[in-house]
Amino acid sequence: MGRDVTEAIVDYASPQAGMKVLDLASGTGEPAITIASKIGPDGHITALDLSAELLEIAADRARQRGLNNISVQQADAHQLAFANATFDLVTSRFGVMFFKDVVGALREANRVLKLGGRACFLAWGPFEQPYWETMMGIVVKHVGGPALVPGGPDPFRFAQRGSLSSALRQAGFNDIDEQIKRVPWAWDGSAEEVWEYARSISTPFLPLLERVPADKWDAINREVYAAVNHYREGESIRFGAWVVLGSGKKT
Repeated sequence: MGRDVTEAIVDYASPQAGMKVLDLASGTGEPAITIASKIGPDGHITALDLSAELLEIAADRARQRGLNNISVQQADAHQLAFANATFDLVTSRFGVMFFKDVVGALREANRVLKLGGRACFLAWGPFEQPYWETMMGIVVKHVGGPALVPGGPDPFRFAQRGSLSSALRQAGFNDIDEQIKRVPWAWDGSAEEVWEYARSISTPFLPLLERVPADKWDAINREVYAAVNHYREGESIRFGAWVVLGSGKKT
């Protein structure tokens, strides 16, 4: 489902052969694996994440692709165990909006970059888009209250134009760029499957889902399936997604 989003951040970051790259909040390995295929045998990328379990999946996926220029490291983006001026490029796909201290983590990214190096991030755009409104939006309509716990993890933290740029600027970056882009975001399967998937991985929405009374689930599910199927094209459900791309340079 995230293939086109991965392509968007990789195209935006434009990794070059021989680069030394750090991918933050890499999870199961993207965009680190795709970047590894771009930077060649003389380059190297470190995939970093808090979850050792997810990094095991990332390492296995890299081995399956015969990539020897990628390593994984369990660590916190707020405390990077790398020397100053180590990397040519820092990336993160759907990670920056979950950093507890965003400016602090971005300062760490700036510290480990070489002069002239860039940090490139991709985050969710607004909640008001098909993937979220057809599912979590319908739950909110039925149960009321906020979609997310105030002060808790917020996938849409940088949906407001200029907010990611502001954080990058506070962290010491220059030559800042920010743009919103619509990318393909499709599910090859049924409405029932994508709704199950969304419930299982959307951790910030768990408090919302737990507020649903048992007697409301049938009505919610019927409405979700109808709303999701509005975006069906053949065997796929083509939501599309609005994402925010932001970058800064160390100068």
